[in-house]
Amino acid sequence: MENHFCYRLKKIDTTQQQLLWGETVFHNANGYIGVRGNFEEGYPHSLTSIRGQYINAFYDITDMKQAEALCGLIEEKQTMLNVADTQSVRIELGEESFSLFEGTVKAAKRWVDMKAGVTGRRVDWISPKGREFTFTFRRMTSFVRLPLFLQEITVASHNYEGPVRFLSGHKGEVRNFCDPSDPRVAGESPQYLFAKDKKQTGERTFIEAKTSRSGLRVVSGVGHRIPEGYHTQIRWQEREAQHVITGRISPGEEACLYKYSWFSDSVRTPAPEEAAEEGLRCVMEVPVKKLYEEQEQYLSGFWEDGLLEMEGDDDLNLAVHYNMYALLSSAGRDCYGNMAAKGLSGEGYEGHFFWDTEMYALPCFLMIQPQIARTLLSFRYETLEKARENAKKLGHQKGALYPWRTINGEECSGYFPSGTAAYHISGDVAYAVAAYYLATGDREFLNEKGAEMLMETARLWLDTGNFAGGKFQIQDVTGPDEYTCMVNNNYYTNALAKYNLEWAVKCAALLQEAGRWDALCEKICLTREEVERFGRAAACMYLPYDEALDINPQDDSFLQKKKWDFANTPKENYPLLLHYHPLALYRRQVCKQADTVLAHFILEDYQKLSTIRNSFLYYEGVTTHDSSLSTCVFCIMAAKLGMVEKAAEYFGESAKLDLFNTHKNTKDGIHTANMAGNYMAITYGFGGLRIKESGLYLSPCIPAKWKSYRFRFFWQKTQIEVTVDQKECSVRRLKGGPATVHLYGEEVLLMDCVRTRVKKEGDGNQDHEI
Repeated sequence: MENHFCYRLKKIDTTQQQLLWGETVFHNANGYIGVRGNFEEGYPHSLTSIRGQYINAFYDITDMKQAEALCGLIEEKQTMLNVADTQSVRIELGEESFSLFEGTVKAAKRWVDMKAGVTGRRVDWISPKGREFTFTFRRMTSFVRLPLFLQEITVASHNYEGPVRFLSGHKGEVRNFCDPSDPRVAGESPQYLFAKDKKQTGERTFIEAKTSRSGLRVVSGVGHRIPEGYHTQIRWQEREAQHVITGRISPGEEACLYKYSWFSDSVRTPAPEEAAEEGLRCVMEVPVKKLYEEQEQYLSGFWEDGLLEMEGDDDLNLAVHYNMYALLSSAGRDCYGNMAAKGLSGEGYEGHFFWDTEMYALPCFLMIQPQIARTLLSFRYETLEKARENAKKLGHQKGALYPWRTINGEECSGYFPSGTAAYHISGDVAYAVAAYYLATGDREFLNEKGAEMLMETARLWLDTGNFAGGKFQIQDVTGPDEYTCMVNNNYYTNALAKYNLEWAVKCAALLQEAGRWDALCEKICLTREEVERFGRAAACMYLPYDEALDINPQDDSFLQKKKWDFANTPKENYPLLLHYHPLALYRRQVCKQADTVLAHFILEDYQKLSTIRNSFLYYEGVTTHDSSLSTCVFCIMAAKLGMVEKAAEYFGESAKLDLFNTHKNTKDGIHTANMAGNYMAITYGFGGLRIKESGLYLSPCIPAKWKSYRFRFFWQKTQIEVTVDQKECSVRRLKGGPATVHLYGEEVLLMDCVRTRVKKEGDGNQDHEI
């Protein structure tokens, strides 16, 4: 299985699109900093590079001009910044310089080692003058020492004797990438970051830069451990430093350079200058071997607790491990940051946080890294006051409306029909709070943070919806499907609102039981009458249903629209949003992604099985999956409905999205929600895992192509391993106390191990003998 934890390219393709794809796929990140996989030596000027290094939640503010100055429209936004360029290292060999674009490349490969936590590049190169070398590059962003980015560069000479110079750059004033032709990335690239101060301590350099409008400061520090016999000279040019490291090399010799980059920012500390100086000094005193060992030890624990493997499809196995590793690299490690749609791998969606975190990433971390799940939710608590302010801007007297896209908690969506109108984001946050509590039993979090979020999001629904015809209805909102906007009674939104309101009532009872109710009521001016209204609205929530089709319509008008002409839509016109006006999409039955189908996954007990099945089949025919958030959900639901081979097809499409660049936009960054969806596809899909108030549920199935699969997860404080092959399913308790499990619908007490016959294609939810 070791080869399933190392993704390798045996040849480096230097065409434009492949270079940009490689910058993303071979990025390094740890939840705090992210560094794109750019070549240290750079590219020729004729080629584009998205050269970037990022800090989670470090941003500036830029104007967002509206065509008409209507009340409440967003006029400015946050954008994640490229904070420095410390990865550049040019290598001069006498009068020649190393470049993949000159001389002869005998062999070149790249890799990401997911157990060691490093990326690498090795090049066997002959210079234009016939000098032969091997260059090895190794890079690491530490999971243990979050501000550290470490580079190891080794030059091995085969037939050259002479001088070697490493020209190591430290640039503190950089710009972001822009592409005016693509709405998924920034369309402009003004100067957001300005270098304000520089400092040199011995042979370490520090540059402080400040944003133009947000007032945030970042300090980058650079130091080196140089080869024996080499010497360093530091050249300053305004706010840019160049470390010139010079020595000699002979045939059969190697020269190894270690470059340390350390980052600190004013989001997290009032004195980033001092933090950077002290941090860099301390880390350079630690043996490099120990830094690598720390990384490997950290990841050993991650893979041990998050074990997930398949036997029978090596490519899928590798892709799933890559996705899990990239997901871990993307998730924020403190309450100041979160998880951007592209992680810390690129500038797509400008580093904004979406609902992806709560509905895709959090269900993954709940199972294998509950503390990370808690931290991600804590960000929503820290930005709760801004969610209240956002609700007031939209005319609500009470409640919290979380922003559709954000970095600091304020709305960044300039197109409100598919952004701000997506009120389900507040229901998503509430759902995540309840899911975290059910999975962990963490009453402290619920009492201190979760309850307040549940109450404030519940208040929003009372002020947004109204009773009509004896039902509580919610008008003019947008669900997950971005090809259908501003509708009445979106099924997903109403279902989430119902669940939110129900949990607010349940939480009130839990707080009273814990003696915490009065304190919360006093803090947010909450009354018992309000909670009673929560209960009435939940009980009367309108959930659209079409009796003739036995499906849940996506909204009140969806079935009245003409279906999109899929047969006559050219393949090159996908994704549709790049080729058709929004109104052309809104007026047709066409879905960008799972909407009602997603609601049936997370809230399956709200409908009978026939309705879920018929809805799945209906929406399968009108969904383009132009969003990366879609196929993993269809995989999960196909597995639930006994369509195991169809689920396997959806899973394969989803798992390979970034490694195979199937959406042709991996250059802008990884698709973190889809990566989390891969984990869910196996555990919640093929594993049939569900966490409900009534307990833990498992209903495993297996595709015919796979020999077996297994995964581990935490349920409360018990760690469980599920193993499934073509004949048998076993559920084993690894740590913690005994647990009650509903296996294929039958309640069993898991003391050690339980085995049963595995569910096959077409079995659906039929009972099994245990």
